[in-house]
Amino acid sequence: MGSATDASKRVTVDCAVPKGRADAARNRERILTAAREALVVHGADASLDEIARTAGVGNATLYRHFPDRDSLVHGVMHAVTERIAERAEKTLAEEEDSFEALRRFVFAAVEERIGALCPMLSGRFDPTEPQSLAARTRVERLTQELIRRAQQAGEVRTDIDVGDVMVALSQLSRPLPGVGCQRIERFVERHVQLFLDGLRAPAKSQLPGHAATLEELRQDH
Repeated sequence: MGSATDASKRVTVDCAVPKGRADAARNRERILTAAREALVVHGADASLDEIARTAGVGNATLYRHFPDRDSLVHGVMHAVTERIAERAEKTLAEEEDSFEALRRFVFAAVEERIGALCPMLSGRFDPTEPQSLAARTRVERLTQELIRRAQQAGEVRTDIDVGDVMVALSQLSRPLPGVGCQRIERFVERHVQLFLDGLRAPAKSQLPGHAATLEELRQDH
């Protein structure tokens, strides 16, 4: 049996986060999860009422956390970007095999359907907005480190840069025009693996042009 001291510690931990605040955090997470799925399937015009129903909350709760559609889309993108960054950091810390680390990161990013969500930011948000810029910069820095480490180990071809990976992630996780998400998802893992095989060193071909850098990708912004 546990001691009175142990019981006291448990009570202290249980009471550390007020119940109302914990419930609010769970509701916010449920809303973001439901919104991500709805936005991927239906786009930026997804029904907010349906998102609330899927999340198991009332409309008032949804609007308390996200006053309008743009704030919800922004919340989803920030949550997705943060999760991708956390997965990248975890992979860098845990995985000794540099190519396996890159593979794990790529699949994690694709699972978040980043390619389907990114187009919704176009024209909606300022790319220099501090929160979005910080989250994006964090992902880019971690991606660059994953690629650099794999290149130094001789596992990844040297004629690619972080921009090449970013473009591929966006394209591979984006539904094709006129093709439902459910029908295309069964092929995503297959095509991501084809892309990863193409990154392997020694290179089997000579790529046209030059490596895509982040600076070039940002020139149109």
